[in-house]
Order: sequence, then structure tokens, then C-alpha cells
Amino acid sequence: MNLRSFLHRHAGRAAALLAAASVLAIPPALAASQARHKDKPPRAAAAAPRQVVRDGEAEARLLEVYRLIGAGEARRALVQAESLVREHPNFQLAQLVYGDLLTAQTRPVRSLGDVPDALGAGGAQLLAELREESQLRIRALRERPPAGAIPSQFLQLSPRSRHAIAVDTSRARLYLFENGPSGLKLLADYYISVGRSGIDKAVEGDLRTPLGVYYVTSNLDPKSLKDFYGVGALPINYPNPYDARRGKTGGGIWLHGTPPAQFSRAPKATDGCVVLANPDLDRIIRTVEVRTTPVVIASSLRWVAPQALQADARPFADTLAAWRAAKASGDINRTLSFYTPDMSANGRPIADWLPQLKTELERARGRELELKDLSYLRWTDSADTMVVTFGEVPAGARTGPIKRQYWMRQGQQWKIFFEGVIG
Repeated sequence: MNLRSFLHRHAGRAAALLAAASVLAIPPALAASQARHKDKPPRAAAAAPRQVVRDGEAEARLLEVYRLIGAGEARRALVQAESLVREHPNFQLAQLVYGDLLTAQTRPVRSLGDVPDALGAGGAQLLAELREESQLRIRALRERPPAGAIPSQFLQLSPRSRHAIAVDTSRARLYLFENGPSGLKLLADYYISVGRSGIDKAVEGDLRTPLGVYYVTSNLDPKSLKDFYGVGALPINYPNPYDARRGKTGGGIWLHGTPPAQFSRAPKATDGCVVLANPDLDRIIRTVEVRTTPVVIASSLRWVAPQALQADARPFADTLAAWRAAKASGDINRTLSFYTPDMSANGRPIADWLPQLKTELERARGRELELKDLSYLRWTDSADTMVVTFGEVPAGARTGPIKRQYWMRQGQQWKIFFEGVIG
């Protein structure tokens, strides 16, 4: 007996089972199977070949189910949904959609997760979270970034940064870019979860995801992690110097995966980390590089044509060139005019850093300074800041220290409030 015939003959019982499955996260296919074979002993299942799960594949299949529903092709949608939940039984949103499609065989479905009120009350929060997840995934499908556009924070990226990541928390979306000779190219984008209390982390334990410009600092071995973190984790450098300047606290902000029993998490479900489905995170882990990959986390990304950023970048580029010339001159007062009085050098106040600066100026006197592999990323909230990374190489030298500076615009001038050696 096929599934459709079963539903016609046992409509009431199946609908109740599927409604309960929707709320309790029991796979609907399993619920229907239990109804069909309640009085029969289970047969040994044939060993199925292990499937390779590709990044974005499950979401693409779910969105195809949505498309078929919208096109009025409910039968094809049901077949596709059944296949999806059979292969991804831990994909709760897919299970919910499948349950609705099965229920639609017996009565009209009023909304996503259309379960009897008595059952729905017990799982109201879960249903609300799944509905929000569904809306965000559909929104990401409908509101695609303009072709060729990039987030406005990426003013200039060094070739050493072979990839970049941008997170739009308003859309629960992470965008993965490749940085090539022609600039940034969008490779893929993924659904993500953020902090239970939202965004703009300020203090330790506030359950918020930070906003700002960060870098991937390491790649944690999944064997050292609990199953809760899924296939791995990429920590980022929160709090960065700009965060520290504003008194923000906390730490341990990672991009990580999900437990084996959970394909994805609710849009707001983490302690502050950015969480992806395991196949999606695995792709990112296998793609990006530690230390050179920037991670922009924004409340909402502004997408612009790359050539439009050149006008934004030019005034700062001129200031950076003036700083380089001042340092090459060996003039300490001229050089210090580019720093704030309260600047920090790897956590040291300016008075403790001055001997090091004088030594660097003596070595550089009369020699041009080359800023190799230059990157600068802009972050604007209550202040306008630049995160600048470069190799500082005096003329005639082959190598030099890799430095990172944080600049802040004060009136019409840019000033350095942090400088440190990172390599």
C-alpha cells in the first residue's frame, strides 16, 4: 500500500501522528511508518551507502519544495520532501514542511506547522522558531545580493587574504567570498544562527553576537570538541582592539557547527557564536585560511559595486601614505601626529611604546617604507574606523614585521588608536 492510499484509509490517525511529529520533532516519515506497521515486528534494514552531504544542498532542496508548493505541484513537493527528510531526519524545518504536505492530503493547511491547537500549545516556541527560520531562508532566496556587488566594509583586500566572510544578522546569512585577481567573488551563502539575546555583544554572558571586523584566529580540531560543536570551530578575535577601547568584555566567539541530532538551530539560539549546519561549516573550514581571513559581522550588509568603494577609500589611502612618509622621514613629532594621545601598542600605553618607535624611526631614516600586502576594512557605527593590515618593509629589505593598525576618524582627520605586530 502506498503512502497516499494509507493516508486516505487512515486519515484521522495519520493526521494526529503527523501533527505530533511536527511539534515533537519526530520524523513524519517515521511517524507514518509506525502507524502503518504498529502490529508487525520490525525488519532488519538493509545497509544504505553513506551519502556525501554537500554544503547548501539540503537548503536548496527545501527551497525547491517551497517552489513546487507555490507552483501548485503538491504531489511533486511531497515526493521531494519525503526524500529530503529520509536523508536528513534531523532537519526539523524540512520535517515540519513534510508534515504539512501530508496533512494537506486530508484537510486544508492554514499555515506552516498547521497542527491542532491542543498539540501546538505544547510546542509553541519551537513552532515560532521554525516559522521564523523558514521566513529567513525564503527571504534570502528572494533578496539576493546584486550581481558583482560586495559588502561596503571590504575597501581593499590583500592577495594574502584569499577568502573573506561577511555575516548579515538581519537575514541570518553568512556569505563566503573568494579574493582573486579581479577582486571578491561570492562563492556561496548559508543560513546561520546568532545569540539568543540578539546582536551587538557588550559584556561577557549577555548571549549576544558581536558586531564588527574580525579575523579567524585558529581552526580547532573537532576531536578536541564536544559533539555540541559539530564538525569543528573557527574562533575569531573578539574582543578586537576597537571592542576593548569601548570596554566590551567576553570571549570565545566561534563559527561552529551543530550537534549530530540537529541539522540547524533557531535564528536566535546561541550563546553569542555564529552557528551553521555541519555541511556548510565543513565547506568553510576546508576553504578559508587562519589569520588572514576577515570576518565582518553586521546588523545589515550594504552591498555596493567595487568601483564605488574607490571614492570612499581614496581619502584614507592618502592619509595612510602621509603616515608612511612621516615614518620614513625619521621625524618623531611628525610621526606621532598620526596617533591619538591614548593609543595602545599591543596593550602598552604610548609612553611605554615610544622607545620602540624611536628605534624603528632610526632604522627607517632616509629609507622609503613599503606597505606590502595592504588590506583595509572599514567599520562604521558610533565612530568611523579602519582596520589596516600590512607588512612594513624598509627599502632594501626583503621582509619586515606584519602589523595591524586601528584608525578612528576624529573630525576630518584619521588617527591611529592601536598598533600591533601580528607576524
